[in-house]
Amino acid sequence: MSMQTSLPQHVVVLGASSKPERHSNQAVRLLKAYQHKVTAVNPAFDQIEQCPCVRQLADIHLPVDTLSLYRNAHQLANQIDEIIALKPKRIIFNPGTESWELQQALTKSGIFWQENCTLVMLRSGHF
Repeated sequence: MSMQTSLPQHVVVLGASSKPERHSNQAVRLLKAYQHKVTAVNPAFDQIEQCPCVRQLADIHLPVDTLSLYRNAHQLANQIDEIIALKPKRIIFNPGTESWELQQALTKSGIFWQENCTLVMLRSGHF
C-alpha cells in the first residue's frame, strides 16, 4: 500500500532540525516517506535526513508548493520579505509558529496560508 495521498510536491521546511525528536525533523522524514521533494532550511547543515539543506530561503531556486514553518513568530517577522519573495503556493503555520504580522503580509500578497500541523495533515491524508 502506497503512503502517497497526493501528487508529489516540493516542500520547504523552514527551521528543520537534525534532532530526530524534533517535530521539524519528523516532518522532513514523513514528507520524504510520502514521496515529496524536501528542501530543509537551516544554516548549520548541508543535509538533514538525506535531504538537501540550504542556509536561507533565498538559496532556493525551484518553485515551492508548500512552505512548512517551524520557527517562532519573532524569527518569522524578521523573514517576511524573504518568505514573500519565495512565492510558495501555500504556507503551513505549524503549532507555535503563528505570526499575525507574517499572516497579514501573506494575505496582502495573495499567498495562501493556514494554521495546521504538517504531521497530522500527512497522516490524515489532508496534505
